Amino acid sequence: MPELTERQKTLLLLLIRDYIESAQPVGSKRLVEHYHINLSTATIRNEMAALTEMGYLRQPHTSAGRVPTEEGYRYFVSQMMNQAELPVSVQATISHQFYQSPADIEQWMTLAASILAHQSQGVSVVTAPHTDKAKYKHVELISTQGRQVLMVLVLVGGEVSQQILTLAEPVSQERLSQTATRLNKLLAGLAVDAIAALPARQDALDQDILTLILRDIRRTAEQVSGEIYTDGLTNVLSEPEFAESHEARRALKLFGERSALQDLVARTMPNSNVGGLQVLIGGEGGWEELRQCSMVIARYGVPGLATGALGVLGPMRMSYARTIPTVRYVAGLLSDLVNDTISGE
Repeated sequence: MPELTERQKTLLLLLIRDYIESAQPVGSKRLVEHYHINLSTATIRNEMAALTEMGYLRQPHTSAGRVPTEEGYRYFVSQMMNQAELPVSVQATISHQFYQSPADIEQWMTLAASILAHQSQGVSVVTAPHTDKAKYKHVELISTQGRQVLMVLVLVGGEVSQQILTLAEPVSQERLSQTATRLNKLLAGLAVDAIAALPARQDALDQDILTLILRDIRRTAEQVSGEIYTDGLTNVLSEPEFAESHEARRALKLFGERSALQDLVARTMPNSNVGGLQVLIGGEGGWEELRQCSMVIARYGVPGLATGALGVLGPMRMSYARTIPTVRYVAGLLSDLVNDTISGE
């Protein structure tokens, strides 16, 4: 791309900011009147024509103003990526909401999805912290009815799985609690390989539960990501891009398909460090469904122990200045919370 002059940079950034707010093509007269630019409309038209020639703008109709191209948005994001800040008052509100919430991974994920959707007015996606090196934390065994028992397995990092077991014969709650206590002492902090290498337990119930725990941890480790939480679908349905474009609405179908979301997260985040943030504009050639959209996505957690991802999907003219710092801030908060959970064990 040719180097932009300072005047071209200013006009391009003002035009994109205006288009993000209005969703209407921006003309030279609008820029002069709205931003009090000390240039003639003819000069601005010439600069807009040059920016169009360079690929940063396009003209939907002959008589219309200009709108940004994908390259225009990429330039805009590159200029404000490290400049956009979340107001201190908003940071305080979000932090208060998290620290008033019970110390529960599921509630944190639900809250994070809700906050991201509200602050960005987009569709949010949050994956629970997950690791492919799953380690045991503790198990609870709860008698429900007859031979049925609820097993609640918690892993280091906060992942939780629940399943109903049907035992060969009814077992008292007292015996179930004793079994859970013995296994919690035996398995605390152990990974899959270490648990698999343990000698068989003499107590038949202990061994049966141990076998089920090992199977559950292996299944969890094989998953691409933790549980997925989304919010804010109604935020974007009224946006012109989603109301008028079949292609844009296809992007929203992703949020109803867990496997598609897992694939999106898995293909986006491998090269991203915890705290790292990416902005996908127009799908970046990798996701046809996102051709009319942008997505801001970040990784959070504790490297080597438990990490997850969170992000916001919206129209390509989303408010990057609000969405980027919100995603970055919430990712940082979740990293702190996950770290506190793990280090406090």
